Amino acid sequence: MYGNTAIAEAAIRAGCQCYFGYPITPQNELTEYMAAHLGRRKGCSFVQAESEVAAINMVHGAAAAGVRTMTSSSSPGISLKQEGISYIAACQLPAVIVNMSRGGPGLGSIIAAQSDYFQSTRGGGHGDYRTIVLAPASVQELADLTHKAFDLADKYRVPVMILGDGMLGQMMEPVEFQHKAPSKPPVRSDALGGAKGRSSKIVKTFTSNPIELEEINWSLFRRYQLIKSNETTFENFMTEDAKMTVVAFGISARIAKGAIKSVRANGLKVGMIRPISLWPFPYDAIKQAAKKTKDFLVFEMNMGQMVEDVQLAVEGGADVTFYGRPGGVIPTPSEFARVISRNYLQKGLK
Repeated sequence: MYGNTAIAEAAIRAGCQCYFGYPITPQNELTEYMAAHLGRRKGCSFVQAESEVAAINMVHGAAAAGVRTMTSSSSPGISLKQEGISYIAACQLPAVIVNMSRGGPGLGSIIAAQSDYFQSTRGGGHGDYRTIVLAPASVQELADLTHKAFDLADKYRVPVMILGDGMLGQMMEPVEFQHKAPSKPPVRSDALGGAKGRSSKIVKTFTSNPIELEEINWSLFRRYQLIKSNETTFENFMTEDAKMTVVAFGISARIAKGAIKSVRANGLKVGMIRPISLWPFPYDAIKQAAKKTKDFLVFEMNMGQMVEDVQLAVEGGADVTFYGRPGGVIPTPSEFARVISRNYLQKGLK
């Protein structure tokens, strides 16, 4: 399947009941698949909204009503959704947001890029909040992490973002779905469903009492600390004897794996740490790696965003070098192999 359609099918199998979207390349296949398949299922609804702003606010309403809900877009469209994501986080509601990112800034291009790392991992909107951010590197992971995203959203009552890119969305690979669509869509017990027989509930984000708002923020903070403890995920690739460690995520990690295999064949001891959760970021894993590897090479398809997190992780205990291609330029494994080899030899590693 194409990556975009794999996400859509995985979402349906995860019990997604409501999808709200607005067309933007390169994720339109996801919206089209939802239009064709979700709307036919009993109790489910697909809506092409009039704008990205409308779509995220429809997600807000569906989440308050207790159903599993999602939206998807690409870079400029995600920017328009940021205010709504902040509201959803403030209301402590679960939702899934998919960003198949493209080149920027501005309208940019429709070519794959990774320039939305800051926007995704730093909340993106206003106020003290975070979103769990998952970064798949294959069509299979797009499917698997979509299902996981719904589970994490419900577990912690937070928005969860799947950060892919245009290449992953358009890539076709074999995929195996581990789950079947539930016969009855799940409904949360805390959902708003009318006040008959009980006192009314109000879902809101505004309060004129600063003490009340402070406690809401500290409550969210404690939840985020719990997420950091339980949900940080990453992959180690050939790091056991590595003299240099590459750090890359998503499609860049796919490119880096090919490059690492190539330089390994030439005797260079290079490995990779691939963050799968971009937030929470695997600071401890990189910090531990820095105790035995003093040279890190960060590879991203942007001007250098995740590199800041790697620098924070090593705490000055290792040298961190960056190589990137911004604006939608997609490097080849052979190009990155040359970069690895040059850095490896310049540092005198053996």
